[in-house]
Amino acid sequence: MDANRLFMVSLGSGDPELLTLKGLKALKSADVICVPTKSEDNSFKRSLTHKIVQNLFSEYEFNKPLIPVYSPMRFNPEDWKAEADVILKASKSYQKIAFVTLGDSAIYSSVYYILDIIEKEDSKLYEKTIVIPGITSFSDASARVKKPLCLGDSALEIKPLLEYDVPKTTIYMRPKIGMDTNTIQENGQMLTFENLNFKDEKIHFKKIDEVKKYMTLFVDFFKRL
Repeated sequence: MDANRLFMVSLGSGDPELLTLKGLKALKSADVICVPTKSEDNSFKRSLTHKIVQNLFSEYEFNKPLIPVYSPMRFNPEDWKAEADVILKASKSYQKIAFVTLGDSAIYSSVYYILDIIEKEDSKLYEKTIVIPGITSFSDASARVKKPLCLGDSALEIKPLLEYDVPKTTIYMRPKIGMDTNTIQENGQMLTFENLNFKDEKIHFKKIDEVKKYMTLFVDFFKRL
């Protein structure tokens, strides 16, 4: 029997049509879908993700069993542990599991808190996990009003509305071929992505010394506590 596989599927910013094709394929291939809900009774009365999933079932004519995942959104480690436990329990009965989240998993989502726990509890399932990105609310908002988030030599900054300083991830784009990267300061963990999603894609878990590809992206990930 093949090893279990877990898909962490980002649903996008609320419109079911903004789900990516990769996300849709993952949901169609899954044996079960774990759906977050804010209701303590595990009903889907207050679940926006459930509404989106039901819409997808209707629109694309498929259906899957659903497992409710109580997600009170309290920024509480005990809640993340309980959510991870639901997924881990599902992996005992189903081979392909999908967990859905609003927006994009990389932006203020509980996905990575849950994955931290899964990595410790079931390293094999963690290794077989695929995180599928989604369209963010601010990308959607930009398109709605036909205004770019960054253009030319401008930059994009995402800031939480907090009254204290927080660690940050910095993304460096538009480098020139031949550029020496010594001037790029590393504050967290720097990774280099070359020709992402193309046949000659390379991901370096470090900052490379010299830019060799036009489509090169540097991401200085914040240090997690």
